[in-house]
Order: sequence, then structure tokens, then C-alpha cells
Amino acid sequence: MVIYLALYFAVFGLAIRPCTRHSTPCVLIFIPSVWVMLEYARSHLLTGFPWALLGYSQYRNLAVIQIADITGAWGVSFLIMLVNAAIVEIIWSLRTRLWPRLKITAISVILLLSLVLSYGYFHLSTSPAPDDRQPIRISVIQGNIPQRLKWNISARNFVISRYLDLTEEALKGSPSLIIWPEAALPVVAEEEPEYLRIVASYVKSVKKPLLLGAVTLRGGDYYNSALLLSREGQLVRRYDKVHLVPFGEYIPLRNLLSFLETIAPIGDIAAGKEYTVFRVSDGPASQLPFSVLICFEDLFPELSRQFINRGARALVNITNDAWFGKTTSPYQHLSASVFRAVENRVPLARAANTGVSGFIDPCGRLISLVADNKGENTFVQGYTTIDMRRYPAGNSLYTLYGDIFIIACIALVCIILLLKKQANKK
Repeated sequence: MVIYLALYFAVFGLAIRPCTRHSTPCVLIFIPSVWVMLEYARSHLLTGFPWALLGYSQYRNLAVIQIADITGAWGVSFLIMLVNAAIVEIIWSLRTRLWPRLKITAISVILLLSLVLSYGYFHLSTSPAPDDRQPIRISVIQGNIPQRLKWNISARNFVISRYLDLTEEALKGSPSLIIWPEAALPVVAEEEPEYLRIVASYVKSVKKPLLLGAVTLRGGDYYNSALLLSREGQLVRRYDKVHLVPFGEYIPLRNLLSFLETIAPIGDIAAGKEYTVFRVSDGPASQLPFSVLICFEDLFPELSRQFINRGARALVNITNDAWFGKTTSPYQHLSASVFRAVENRVPLARAANTGVSGFIDPCGRLISLVADNKGENTFVQGYTTIDMRRYPAGNSLYTLYGDIFIIACIALVCIILLLKKQANKK
């Protein structure tokens, strides 16, 4: 996998090398376009691995990332690469005293950054106006269950008790919906149904709907699922994860790569087929149709677009990032969720087993993250509650038209290559 992912950097270096000393348009357009095209390819080939896109590095730079509602995260990656290419171009122009080229580069970058920042600050100052319906109070629970205990038979009662205790605390804020993380149920739901019955009985007693992650079994196949229990404790809706983690939840090309089963324990999970939109049956939460992105599904913008175009007005990411340990990876994962909210101009709730859990508004602002008294967001237990508003969704250019920016990049690369070929002939 390391060798495969490294190939994209090698291809990028080979592709841009002939253009590094040509005209300014070639440098400032061709190089960022090639980078974005390779990011897009990495995000889709062999089921895709769109982790740590260059644009994600700006997830706290709110003014810059607002363009994602037009270009997706690709536009921010393009901008970063363009600015870096411009810096090199300016240094080279100074060393070679090519003053006209220096002027063109500087003016081009200043104009582009001015446009991007103007667009960003405009959206931040005129944030999407929610409708006038009653806000929906939602609580997300962060259980902080160590990975070594999640599927430990002797820890099952401990896991359930941890989530019920945290939920009991969250109920003091009178939420209309409670959200537990991915695979919060420590068993396969159908194989040991008594654990789901315990949860359902509790939900019925407190009269609050609950969304939780669980492994389910149907027709001989296992699924990574999100289950919605009504306030009566009834299972009213299920979503089965559509985009599975290769080499984690299944083995691609199993016949060819069967030896991997002896190296690492790899689950055998089946992929879901429906893009489910959840609707709570009654209460304030019934006004907010939402869809669930399980685990790294929030890395795939096309999934979020599918849900929004099917009627969802909010997104929920439930995940178990305990695998990552005390690293920056949970924040890298969080950055993807920020872009999904901005791209579609919808609020997003995150319930992560070990963090980062909280809420993101349609402009990408991080709101009310779970934290301890030292401000730590990961490997702490807790909950947070906010009043989430319903926003008009499905109207951003990215939601409507998807990756048109990628088509533009491909077209620009083709035009530059054609012009370069004609120039060589002359």
C-alpha cells in the first residue's frame, strides 16, 4: 500500500518536470491541475483512498474553504498547489531577472487569492439562514472504549454500561435525539439479541430516540450498520455501510490476495446497497431528515451528495477511530467531515468512539466538541449537546453538479499540452 500510494507523487514529479521552466500560465495552471487530477484518481482507483487531501490541511482556515461549495475539496488543493508553484516561480524569476514573468505571477496570485477570500468572507458574514422551525436538540456520546475492549467478551457489560451512563448524563439537557458511535453495540445484534434488547428497553423507558452503530447479520451476511430506535424502543430504520474499508472490512481480489488473512484479522463485511435517509417518527427531531456516514465514508464526497440529493438535510458521521491511538489521525479524519458540511451547506454531527466528537455548521465551524477539563478531544469520555437548526440544502453548486472542477482541470491540462505540442512543431 505504501508503494502504491507513493506512485502518485512519482507520477506528479514526472508529469510536471517538462513544464517547470515554461510560461507562467503553464506553471500556475498545469501543475495544480495535474496534482488535483492525481488526488481524484487516488480517491477512486481500487475503491479509493482520499485520506489527507492537500485541501484538507486548511479545514480551520474558514475563509479559504468556502469555495468547496463550488469546487469541492479539490479547489482548495488546487489553490494550495498554485500558491506553492507561484512561490517557486517568483524565486526563479528573481534569480533570472525575468521581471515581466515575475509581475504576471504576482498579479495572478494576488487576484486569485483576493477572489477566494472575498467569496469566503462573504459566506461567513452571511451564513445560511435556518428556517423558522423549532431547533432540534441533539446529543452525541463519546464512549472512549479502548480497541482492546471493544470486542472482548468479558467487557460487554462494561461497554453497554458506559454508553448508558453517559446517555443518562446527556438526558439532563433534554435532547430530542441521541447518537452513539460506530459499532457501539459490543456484539453482533442478531447473534446475541439480549444486548440490543437492553438498549431498546432503556430507550423505551426514557422516551428518547437513539441512533447507534452495530454489526448486524442478515441472510448470512454481516453488515456495518447504523440503527435508529424510536422512543418506544422499536427499530424503525437501518443503514448498511455502502463503501467498505479495503483490507479492513473485506479483502479486494480475495482469490489473489487470500494470504492476507494470515497476516492480519480482516473482517468479512458485506456492502449495503441503499442510500438511507433517516426520519424520526415524532417530536422535534422529526423535522430533520438526516443520513449517516459510517467510519471513513465521510471521505467520499459523492456519498454525501447522494444523501443530500435524496432529501437529507443533515449528515451524521459515526466512527471508531480508536485504531489510530494518540496521533493526529482523528483530526485528519475530522477535517474531511468539515468539507462535507461546507460542500453541501448542511450541519454535520460526529459521534466518534475515542474522538473527535461534536458538531460542524454549514460553514465548517467546529461547534461544541467533546473535551475534558484540559481541552483534550481524543481518548476522553463524555457527551455534548446543541440545538441543531434545519437549513435549506441541496442548492450548492457542488451538491447539484458534483466534480465539474475536475472536468475543468482535465480540460486545462489537455489544452496546455496541445498548445505546447503546436509550439514545439514551430
